[in-house]
Amino acid sequence: MLTIEAEKAGPYNRSAWLYGTRGPCEPTGLFPSRPFRMILLGAPGSGKGTQADMLRHRLEVCPLSTGDMFRAAKDIPEEKHGPALREALAYMRRGELVPDETVVALVSERLACIRCRYGFLLDGFPRTVAQAEALEKILHAERIPLDAVIQLDMPLEEAVARLGGRRTCSICKATFHLAHKPPKVSGICDRCGGELYHREDDRPESARVRLTEYERGTAPLVSYYAKKGLLLPVAAAGPPEEVFEKTLKLLEDQIVRAAATAERSLV
Repeated sequence: MLTIEAEKAGPYNRSAWLYGTRGPCEPTGLFPSRPFRMILLGAPGSGKGTQADMLRHRLEVCPLSTGDMFRAAKDIPEEKHGPALREALAYMRRGELVPDETVVALVSERLACIRCRYGFLLDGFPRTVAQAEALEKILHAERIPLDAVIQLDMPLEEAVARLGGRRTCSICKATFHLAHKPPKVSGICDRCGGELYHREDDRPESARVRLTEYERGTAPLVSYYAKKGLLLPVAAAGPPEEVFEKTLKLLEDQIVRAAATAERSLV
């Protein structure tokens, strides 16, 4: 089973990713002897946030979520936003999709995070084949290998049911689930005490539309990484712990295959 060989490292400072600060993050412990570099794909309701958190703790991989980046933007003055972030937020305020070139520029402003010696778990990027191709060029230029693309698969109706039980904090936006991750006090956020509510997008009618659009939009990206031999489809139905163990096993097999291929290429 995959584990890190070094001492468990302390929490890392993600300010370079969240706020676009210059310079590398500052670790408070030893780096893992084998950093993992991965992408995590999963539709709303697939348990992507839970699996990302479990991977982060087990493999000491640094989570790089574009969603976290955009949420953190409100905590800093606009004049301190980088050019790409300002442009992305302007598109979002108008209700428009952020163009591929703007998203790629955002990541390019944070190359220190891609180089992180903890490795990385990208969530929310790439979303399109154009973004995936741009990421491949970045990694090639930095001589950084991509280990795997983990895709959490879940039947549509089960994902709809999961979203039906999800509740979001009106203040800090933390998420809970009535069945799988209930708050300690009904209707109240454990983190900040804010009121929990059911997002309109999570209601069954809206959720089906969101999930159908996600599947249609993600299909080319899934095909792209499958052709490169990097895609690891994981059945996401069932308890999170079981899904996590399946993910680790597939990742372990992928690492072994990659090592064998590299060894053969040297012969």
